[in-house]
Amino acid sequence: MKWTKFIGFVAWVYVTWILFFIIQKPLFILYHQGFSGNIHAAEYVETMIHGLRLDTAVSGYLTAVPALVALIGMWHNTRWLRKALHIYFLLAVALVAIILGVDIELYRYWQFRLDATALFYAQSPQDAMASVPIGLFVRQMAIMIVYAALMYLYLRRIVLPFYPQENAGSLEGRCTGSGAWIVAAGLLFISIRGGVTTSTANVGRVYFSTNQFLNHAAINPCFSLLASLSKSEDFASQFNAYPDEEATDRFDKWFPAPAQADTLQLLKETRPHVLVIILESFSANVIGALGGEPDVTPCFNQLSQEGILFTQCYASSFRTDRGLVATLSGYPGQPTTSIMKIPAKSRTLPSLAGSLRKAGYTTDVLYGGDIDFTNMRSYFLGTGYEQLTSDVDFPVSDRLSKWGAQDDVTFSYLFKMLKERNGEPRPWHTMYLTLSTHEPFEVPYHKWTQPYLNTMAYADSCLGHFVDCLKQEPIWEHTLIVLIADHGYRYPDTFKEYEPARYHIPMLWIGGAVKRPRRVDAIVSQTDMVATLLGQMQLPHETYRFSRDIFNPNYREPFAFYTFNNGFAVIDSTGVSVYDNVGQQTLYQQPENGNDTRLEKGKTILQILYDDLGNR
Repeated sequence: MKWTKFIGFVAWVYVTWILFFIIQKPLFILYHQGFSGNIHAAEYVETMIHGLRLDTAVSGYLTAVPALVALIGMWHNTRWLRKALHIYFLLAVALVAIILGVDIELYRYWQFRLDATALFYAQSPQDAMASVPIGLFVRQMAIMIVYAALMYLYLRRIVLPFYPQENAGSLEGRCTGSGAWIVAAGLLFISIRGGVTTSTANVGRVYFSTNQFLNHAAINPCFSLLASLSKSEDFASQFNAYPDEEATDRFDKWFPAPAQADTLQLLKETRPHVLVIILESFSANVIGALGGEPDVTPCFNQLSQEGILFTQCYASSFRTDRGLVATLSGYPGQPTTSIMKIPAKSRTLPSLAGSLRKAGYTTDVLYGGDIDFTNMRSYFLGTGYEQLTSDVDFPVSDRLSKWGAQDDVTFSYLFKMLKERNGEPRPWHTMYLTLSTHEPFEVPYHKWTQPYLNTMAYADSCLGHFVDCLKQEPIWEHTLIVLIADHGYRYPDTFKEYEPARYHIPMLWIGGAVKRPRRVDAIVSQTDMVATLLGQMQLPHETYRFSRDIFNPNYREPFAFYTFNNGFAVIDSTGVSVYDNVGQQTLYQQPENGNDTRLEKGKTILQILYDDLGNR
């Protein structure tokens, strides 16, 4: 029966893809031995077995085209069908190899499998490549080429010969073969769907261990990417933990409207010049004044004694695009997408620039890198910033970093710009984003063996010199400088990506506009900065739904909420809870006996956040 050869070919292609994906599992674990720890042989096997739930789904997708070719081949003898399979296999293995090569290395930095986030950054490939050392690029290219070549050779020499040279023969054979093909196609559909139950294939189905790394190792990166793309638009339907009215009532309790009573005033004047310096990747774990490394940031340590130091501030998320929006718009970072990458939505956000422009301020942005990266330009212009200065505004000789102009160049530019504003009657607001502390950490400073510490020390010295110079200018007396990180950094690298220490960041207010030095030890979120600042300036901030004025009498329950890749955490006076949305499990909890209120709070905030995102 000739038709059976066509069905056998389809089955062989399907099994081959599964085998390719199974092999990826132990390779992934071995590649990340620093994360895997002491993995037993049985756990390797469990990872591969549980991963089959997604491997079969992706294999079903990849077998669909060969299956269609097989159906055509049952009825027609055409040489181009075999050529078409050659081309298809070449393209398919190239795509799978690229996904493998990118995913396996990105996990080292992000600690989650490849998703749509990488595609957002790939929209600016030059900037994305700026943090990739040439050696790493060559290595990953070699991995992709070798893996693709091995897959293609196997498909061409072992699998493709199974494709019949002739059609299914008689009319009866063709019809019988077509009927068998329909059954096979149905099985492929069930494989793609993930079974016949009400639950379809999803990333969480492969989770099996309390070791989060093993759960991640079981995930098929192709499926992870496809799943994140499919969920990137329907925001309002995601994370619905409670009935809408119940969720709103809870949220309003934790985010009450500002009290009419006067906010505690810590500034000398209500209309100071406002300079917000967002420090790239600044971790509190490296700052001595916040309990971190004692000798890396001496300038920041000294400035901490001169201003308002917030000792327990936590970043909202883990990337710059989320951190900028959290800081300037008081909008929490999303665990599965980034509103900055969606200009139609990001422009609807309230922002510090928009609020200050209504109060008569001029507004501008300074960044030494590519301001088109991750749609920063559209966000800044859409939310009230009038003038943007970026890498193209500096001479090529000043753009020595892979990301653009180093911090010494941009801090000097900032000082000259502000110096020229001496005597201007109109108040101004400037947002300045540093960049030297971004990977690959290439700075002219080599005191420590850890590159990240060198970049922190370098950026700290640039900051210190800038402040010293600005203090000599008349403008200093009427200026408030807000120093805050966009996000933290996993230092030391023993931290898990989701642990609270990874998100502990500095926030310090300095300048002549500050009445006196002060320590604020209450737990605060990065998103609280904008409402707190506007409260000090006696400006309205009711539109900042997720931001709270921590000096307002209604701020009775200090807590911080942050997100990581498809998970969230809540920190309050009772402890911390970290929750994984995919596996629907608690990853980290202190104290260990738990606190249901923290998880309820996090789920409520996430639900309201995505409802808000979907409605924009």
